[in-house]
Amino acid sequence: MFNDIGPLELVTLVVLAVLIFGPDKLPKVIQDVARTIRKIREFSDSAKQDIRQELGPEFKDFEFEDLNPKTFLRKQLENEDLGLKEIRNGFDLKKEMSEVADAVHGREADPAPAAGAAPAGTSSGGRVDMTKKPAAPARDDHPPYDADAT
Repeated sequence: MFNDIGPLELVTLVVLAVLIFGPDKLPKVIQDVARTIRKIREFSDSAKQDIRQELGPEFKDFEFEDLNPKTFLRKQLENEDLGLKEIRNGFDLKKEMSEVADAVHGREADPAPAAGAAPAGTSSGGRVDMTKKPAAPARDDHPPYDADAT
């Protein structure tokens, strides 16, 4: 619940509590807060039990923590029936991202293949090279000029 409170923050809260409530009333306030938290937990547990009883025996494995989207996704991704673990392990994200970056920057992903090893327009692995490589313009070629556009 308070995982992100550091030691300095905790000391600050204690000092503020002593200043606000005073050393005489502080133990009584702490007891009241603890009693309130205990009652809230009891109410929560009884509500969970009532919901489980109302759902019936087919939901006996139901856990309220599964309603958290992170927990639900983690549980579904670790499910062996779907085969997602094999797909996830077979996917190399770093390799895919480096190939995309190489394609964007116009670099070859692998060293140039030997002459005649791959047909023109393909890269290693039998994939088609989809990068746009502009042809070198001739020395006499000028960019198109439109007098009306200026």
